[in-house]
Amino acid sequence: MSDPLQEAAYAVLLPAFAELELDDAVRRYLQRGGVSILLGETRDEYLARRMSFERRRAETQAHFMRIAEDAAACAGGPVLIAVDQELGGIQCLHHLVPGMPSAEQLKDLSCEEIEARSYEMASSARVMGINLFLAPVVDVVTGVNPWLHNRNLGADAAQVARIACAFIRGVQRAGVIATAKHFPGHYQTEHDPAVARATVPGSLDALTDGLEVFRKVIAAGVQAIMPGPAVFSALDPLQSASTSEAVIGLLRDRLGFDGLIISDDLDAVSILRGNSLADTAVAALRAGAHLLLVSSQAGLDDLAQAIIDAVAAGRLEAQSLLAAAEKVRGHAQVNRAQVEAGLYVSYPFAGGHMTRRVMR
Repeated sequence: MSDPLQEAAYAVLLPAFAELELDDAVRRYLQRGGVSILLGETRDEYLARRMSFERRRAETQAHFMRIAEDAAACAGGPVLIAVDQELGGIQCLHHLVPGMPSAEQLKDLSCEEIEARSYEMASSARVMGINLFLAPVVDVVTGVNPWLHNRNLGADAAQVARIACAFIRGVQRAGVIATAKHFPGHYQTEHDPAVARATVPGSLDALTDGLEVFRKVIAAGVQAIMPGPAVFSALDPLQSASTSEAVIGLLRDRLGFDGLIISDDLDAVSILRGNSLADTAVAALRAGAHLLLVSSQAGLDDLAQAIIDAVAAGRLEAQSLLAAAEKVRGHAQVNRAQVEAGLYVSYPFAGGHMTRRVMR
């Protein structure tokens, strides 16, 4: 007999792994209630902002199709298959889909051209089974930010919003969920949050441009948003954006976002901040996140049990967990239903390789 809380505890996890094969831990996760996976990249590929030569040479569309089919079979239903496919940043699908212009080239294209190119690219990804992009990066970077170097669209908020909204419209018209990241906008941070505690300084006024971009992508219909890994002193001096009730409350209550909220990598040093991964996962759920990005090697069974234990101990409301899981399942179901109903036109791309990832 199924246990709704146990299934929900697995459903809110988004395990990332760097190979296009499901290991025993991920298969067990899918069989016990998991409904999403992230085909990521290695640490070296993340730092290089590109997939390795070996990967680009060896990977094919068929690899992605096979893992998507395998995941759905393990789960017994629709699964969110996510990749990083950023504009000018990490592109896990590299030559397997039609390429996008560089960040500089995008500035010279009309909204219609950007949307058409994004639709073409995402349509090819959808044929391969990909239905969730952890993109676009919409942080308006005006200061020092080594973490988002060569991954952001610039310092002009209006231009960032224009490009991002066109990208989102094209991608989602093709049946792929877009994820705007990293809320509320990391305009400056001196440290890489993957390896150090990162802070975004300044008052609320300093966040104005970034928040305006998020307002616009929400108005454009973006289906998912990822809070970032840094601490925003003006909003919550103790918790990262991904685990902060104040930050996620701002997104949900003041900006009116009712879509899927996906945490950044919970094993990032700046998110953990000296706490255990289990406590950090519970904190993210308590703050209002629906889907928790973690490594597939983080001990998925232990994490799910820790979430269940938090409910039993009164540190997490059962209804909050069940609602988060239902939100994740809903996005997987709706996405599949739209494609099966023929609301999206997709077609294969005659390119030749493939990809994945491990930090956002």
